[in-house]
Amino acid sequence: MPPKRKGLLQLAQREVDEIKKQVDSLVKDVQSQVGSTEEAFRRCQELQLVAENELRTLKKLTKADELAPVGNYDQRKQEEERRLQYILENLNTLSLELSPPGPSTAAGNVSKENSEEEEEEEDEDEDSNDDDVDNVGNDDKDEKRAVKPPSQSDPRIYTVLSDFKGEQDGDLSVQRGEVLRIIRKAADGWWLAQDTKGNKGVVPKTYLKIGSGVEDDNDDEDDGIDERDGDDENEEEESEVEEEGEQDGEELTDDQDKQSGASHSHWSTVRKSLTEIDATDVLSAMGAIPSGFRPSTLNKLLVEEGATYRGSYYIQPELSQSQLSFRDLFLDPVTGRVRARQVRTCVCFALWNCRMIPTPGVGVQVLSRHIRLCAFDGTQVLSNIHTVRATYNSKSPKTWSFSPKMTGMLPTLLDGDCFLRCNSSSPDLGILFELGVTFIRNSTGERGDLSCGWAFLRLTDDSGNPLPNRTYELPVNGGTPYERDVAVETSVTRGSSVGVFQQMLQARRQPKLVVRMKSANSRTRMQLSLLPDTLLHCLSCVHLLALHRQLLADTLLMDRPTMQNADLICSPVLSTFPVLLDQPDLLDALRGAWLDAETTMSRAQKRDLSYLKQEFVKVYLSSVYFLIHSPALPCHRWADPPSEEHRARIIYATLGSLKHSQYTTGHSGGPEVFVDPLHPQLAFDVTELTFDLLRVAR
Repeated sequence: MPPKRKGLLQLAQREVDEIKKQVDSLVKDVQSQVGSTEEAFRRCQELQLVAENELRTLKKLTKADELAPVGNYDQRKQEEERRLQYILENLNTLSLELSPPGPSTAAGNVSKENSEEEEEEEDEDEDSNDDDVDNVGNDDKDEKRAVKPPSQSDPRIYTVLSDFKGEQDGDLSVQRGEVLRIIRKAADGWWLAQDTKGNKGVVPKTYLKIGSGVEDDNDDEDDGIDERDGDDENEEEESEVEEEGEQDGEELTDDQDKQSGASHSHWSTVRKSLTEIDATDVLSAMGAIPSGFRPSTLNKLLVEEGATYRGSYYIQPELSQSQLSFRDLFLDPVTGRVRARQVRTCVCFALWNCRMIPTPGVGVQVLSRHIRLCAFDGTQVLSNIHTVRATYNSKSPKTWSFSPKMTGMLPTLLDGDCFLRCNSSSPDLGILFELGVTFIRNSTGERGDLSCGWAFLRLTDDSGNPLPNRTYELPVNGGTPYERDVAVETSVTRGSSVGVFQQMLQARRQPKLVVRMKSANSRTRMQLSLLPDTLLHCLSCVHLLALHRQLLADTLLMDRPTMQNADLICSPVLSTFPVLLDQPDLLDALRGAWLDAETTMSRAQKRDLSYLKQEFVKVYLSSVYFLIHSPALPCHRWADPPSEEHRARIIYATLGSLKHSQYTTGHSGGPEVFVDPLHPQLAFDVTELTFDLLRVAR
């Protein structure tokens, strides 16, 4: 009988157990002083690499990867991640104790020895010649290596972008412009570094930029005529040093990739980082960005992770563990409606304003001031990332406001009244608010996204009870959500020894975000219970999301021949509705069209679900569905004022024309509007009509 196959999570647990045994053995050998310190340091670095790779692999695992159902999968996975984090922390501490004093060359020596062994296996004749050359004058070569300046192409050489003062034991205090050699890169963002004086400690990676060319250029200019006397000789020597450093960097990267089992070389990424400079890095070096500002963490997730953190992804149905049914979509057999689902966390809140938020310096034009928010447990994002744009008054530049009073319908993008549904059991669950600006650099036209700070509202108290409905003033921290005690601009560090009156004044100058927790009426609570288990969005769109959810349940749970049938479904509404959550102006167009339709309904019609579904489909097809496939509508682009104004004009004009044709024909959603020569359409694609369950289901 063949042995029973083990799941990926069980294999990961065994790998963690094996890593822990090796770490315990290493600690025991170090305490008993068995073997040399260099050998222990090498073993420690190898274990760090293995543990980091295993942690990355573990984070990518999902329930769908398992061969058989696993009980308490999420809890067991989190336990293994915590074990690995604890092991990495112990290895970091041990690495600091074992690292040799003075300039660290251990990693380079190990990589070089490995590369020399590989070269010996490939070509013995060349190695014998190299060994003969190396054996002549080794002492002189060692001296030359000791005084050789760090090569800019060495991936271990970084420049400090901003001053950092160590706050805990093991931190390395550095100043802007200082050149550091990175000994080890940790997954938590705190890298072990060594300065030119031989001091070692950990530094946050957000303070570092790869290469040392910026400060070297400044030094060359300051040194003046003395360094220009032998330009030709110096240029030749520098070119030789750069070529040698580039080769060493390639050998180091290739060896690390072979040890970790990576399928590609990271050297291309390093070389790209050396040649391409981000606009944010340039502005940071110029001092045009206040201290505490960072590249936007949540915007980076939206750009790099595709649809994983967008509302269009979370509005789709989620498959069960067997992938033969749905986890969060059920029908009530008595009423025929979507069955309400209660989740662990369902809150409504309103963004009020932000105070004392610094503004970027000269040389940049701010295109958008906004807040990106999501569910967060201190380590990972647990929901989609929703964006609310702030209104800005030049008379009070440090104050941001939300939900302005205006005639007509408030746009979704400006509406600060939101809801969060989340089924996470984490005791540290809360809402992460990242204050951000999208800017364009006047001199070059480069665009960028900056985080002006972040705030976190934990949704339970220490006893696990939900927060009461009241107004909360949240301090805005600088840096990223993974940094702590980083001040924004020139604000005084909290806890400094000053008088009571000065503390009151300083408290008023601290950046703050004002958020109000609120309750919802019974109708809104009922509509919220029909939505997916995890979603964060605007409260004004709840009724549209609930209707879409009802149509989704009818199509997937009632109209399919069997639950195992996965054929394409003809439904233009379901195939295109998720796009609206990523394009708020189109969502506003649907809200306006549906509001006009509701004004003509009677009370009985508003209570008739079948009638509402029919009308919703008609309104959708005669408004938003028509706009999505209109060639006159430009592509949606975030924080682009000309594009946003052009789209607004097209949407307003098209909806007005469609409404006029509706009055003349007497009905909406007719096919004749799609063949009218006055309303051209894009070339037909079958994906406009088909809902592919296997492709979109989570």
